[in-house]
Amino acid sequence: MGSRENGAAAPEACDVAIEEDRAGPRLPRTRQTPLVTQVYQLLLAQISAGDFRPDERLPGENELAARFQVSRPVVRDALKRLRDDGLIYSRQGAGSFVRVAAEESQPALGYAPVETIADIQRCYEFRLTIEPDHAYHAALRWNDAALDRIAAALALMGDATRAHRHREDADYAFHTAIAEATNNHYYMSSMQALKDHISVGMKFHGVSLMGPSSGLSGVYEEHRGIFDAIRERDGETARSRMRRHLEGSRDRVFEGRALDLSL
Repeated sequence: MGSRENGAAAPEACDVAIEEDRAGPRLPRTRQTPLVTQVYQLLLAQISAGDFRPDERLPGENELAARFQVSRPVVRDALKRLRDDGLIYSRQGAGSFVRVAAEESQPALGYAPVETIADIQRCYEFRLTIEPDHAYHAALRWNDAALDRIAAALALMGDATRAHRHREDADYAFHTAIAEATNNHYYMSSMQALKDHISVGMKFHGVSLMGPSSGLSGVYEEHRGIFDAIRERDGETARSRMRRHLEGSRDRVFEGRALDLSL
């Protein structure tokens, strides 16, 4: 579906229903967005982000069901939708594979691998120069499908938070879905090229959130605040909330002690 004019309210299909859970934070659920659509959107985000390359085999139904904490019929229906959309294909007895896109001939952008703890700080520094703008432009440009992809990743993060877990895959899917919602392929290409680098930082961040004083609920609320601002088409608030989230993530990883990158 096409984008709306700036300032227009999101339709009911993209509204967020809030549930109160005594064991965890209030979790968002997109109304009229069944589990099949959520799994479809998360797989689509992972394929778009380069998690699965052209002609690469997707995990089996059992593995995907365990990963997304849904039933096999839900996974089967989501895979059928991906096939119907021409995004994957099946081989008899071998499983499902990512289809090669017509434009899949451009060389991939690359960055030097993460080798030191200082490289993780450098990655945060670079992300702070681009991701607040991702949130700003996503707020101004999202369409229904793009907003649903962000919401689906957020819902998976909420489920993990309630289970006292941190899921780097859902976290990365959330940030790449925002980049995709900008409708600017340069932003999306940068996130794809940084995937391994960002994942390292997210793993360290996940570790920092565990323990007796878990910060999972607070970090989930940071992500939900970003989503809310994007959904309300409030670009400036989305930008500032993304910046605060990334700065907070960096500070939690480094315990507030930045390294001297001039050395």
